[in-house]
Amino acid sequence: MKTSKSLAAFGALALAASFAANVYAQTTMSKDSMSGMDMSGMKMDKTDKSSMPGMKTAPTNQGSMPGMTLDTAANSAKTDGEVRKIDKENQKITLKHGDIKNLDMPGMTMVFKVKDAAMLDKVQVGSKVKFNAEKSDGAIAVTSMELAQ
Repeated sequence: MKTSKSLAAFGALALAASFAANVYAQTTMSKDSMSGMDMSGMKMDKTDKSSMPGMKTAPTNQGSMPGMTLDTAANSAKTDGEVRKIDKENQKITLKHGDIKNLDMPGMTMVFKVKDAAMLDKVQVGSKVKFNAEKSDGAIAVTSMELAQ
């Protein structure tokens, strides 16, 4: 009887410690503290859709977009975002964005490099945008961006 009470108390203590650590991490992390985040070791490869049960890739000669595969269709899909910060000097932009499907990335706020610095001249903080992002050279970069309509 004492053993089960001790185990229950230990489990409750471990759960409380885990919860406290999570709350602490969420309250101490901010978007500014993550600007130099190194994501080079993070696995960001596309999922092999052929191994997913029930997922079928349409033949390239069918559908409304002849010649497009699942991967190229995902790459052409734009992601909704909102500009939070612009850093022209370092060619970076902070975007609050929805899911980036081609990178299997959930919505969040993060800093991106931009492929072309001229994109930064077309937006301002608060602008609603649609953009494409791709992983290249160990970093994620915005490859195209337009104002949302």
